[in-house]
Amino acid sequence: MNIKSNEKKENSTYELVIEVGAVEFQAAIDKVYNRQKSRINVPGFRKGKAPRKMVERMYGAEIFYEDAISLAYPDAYEGALKEAGIDPVAYPQLEILDVSADGFTFKATVTVKPEASIKDYKGLPVAKPDVKVSAADIKAELKPYIDRASRLVSVERKAKKGDTAVIDFEGFKDGVPFQGGKGENYSLALGSGSFVPGFEEQVIGMKAGEEKDLDITFPEDYAPELAGAQVVFKVKVHEVKEKQEPDVDDEFAKDVSEFDTLDEFKKDLGEKLKARRQEQADRDFEAAVIDALTEKLECDVPDAMVDYRADKMLEDYANRIQSQGIKFEDYLRMMGMTMDDMRAQSKEAAGRNVRSDLALEAVAAAEGIEVSDADVEAEVSKLAEQYSMEAEQVRAAVNSEDLRRDLAIRRALELVKSSAKKPAKKTAEKAGEKPEKKASKAKKNEE
Repeated sequence: MNIKSNEKKENSTYELVIEVGAVEFQAAIDKVYNRQKSRINVPGFRKGKAPRKMVERMYGAEIFYEDAISLAYPDAYEGALKEAGIDPVAYPQLEILDVSADGFTFKATVTVKPEASIKDYKGLPVAKPDVKVSAADIKAELKPYIDRASRLVSVERKAKKGDTAVIDFEGFKDGVPFQGGKGENYSLALGSGSFVPGFEEQVIGMKAGEEKDLDITFPEDYAPELAGAQVVFKVKVHEVKEKQEPDVDDEFAKDVSEFDTLDEFKKDLGEKLKARRQEQADRDFEAAVIDALTEKLECDVPDAMVDYRADKMLEDYANRIQSQGIKFEDYLRMMGMTMDDMRAQSKEAAGRNVRSDLALEAVAAAEGIEVSDADVEAEVSKLAEQYSMEAEQVRAAVNSEDLRRDLAIRRALELVKSSAKKPAKKTAEKAGEKPEKKASKAKKNEE
């Protein structure tokens, strides 16, 4: 491999012209020939036994060129990048310039990380939301426990919203029963909206033993055979049940939790809810800080860099879906999406991620943030413990330089977050006075 030229171009790209010599190219041709010879027919020779020169004489010397180039160029490209000290951030654009028995020459247009700078990254005007938990919040947290401990009891009264009615029903269209319109001893939660509109509303007010015809018009967007149809449901109520909630006291707490008193249980629910809200608040705060930071980034981000990140994100997502035993094509159909839709979504997210990484790397550079080998090893040990792996397995799976970069970015983010300040209020608001009121006072003084 020989680099014939290395030229820096605009838009953070380099143009490399790389030459692969005769020795390397002929070795690649030999490998291709050995892989394919069992499928080549040459008169006078048993299948797979014809010498390479005989095959080339019969089919042309160029018969193996295309596959040999595909085999040889990756190593040549990687070697050229290493020799030139170029770290690509996207797939290269490749063009074969010439090819002969003496080798081939190709041009690689390589996208590199753009130069990025950032100013005024400290003291960003981002407020961290206060996290509070009210008595109403804790009551809402208690509700699922109360619902699970509740029981349905029969009542001798008219059904009302919130009750469960045990019914028989059968639907008729033009006096003829229709498929799927019949049920017996069906427990219908009134107010759940689980039946066609208008059905539950007409069952409300019925009592056990009562029969009634319900006039129903199906919605226009219903199944084609019933869309917009006027039907009659014959309904008989067997039983009306109401939900009976337990007494919410210490005994209740003992039954549904590990605590002996209701106060202890409610305190635990409040603490857990606050912790969840704090985690969400921290995520929202971090996202707002990153948004504010990337607005200050001075950099022209190459499209190829964003496209590459989007492809990787889409590839990772597809692998996660397929690891659950679902073909990605089937998943897209279930979601009503196309690959182009997913790629567009990935590209939008990739653009944000690329800009935030560049901004944080610029902060790390400006602050002189360095990550030592000991820091990297500590992170390796942490990951090994987290995923129950050996340290050597982590080192094999994770590039140390990528880990070093991630640690630097993380430290830069913590620095920016810690320096963020609550946005200053307007002067009028600081004075506890509405702007229009202050303006009115000024006008009056002028008079």
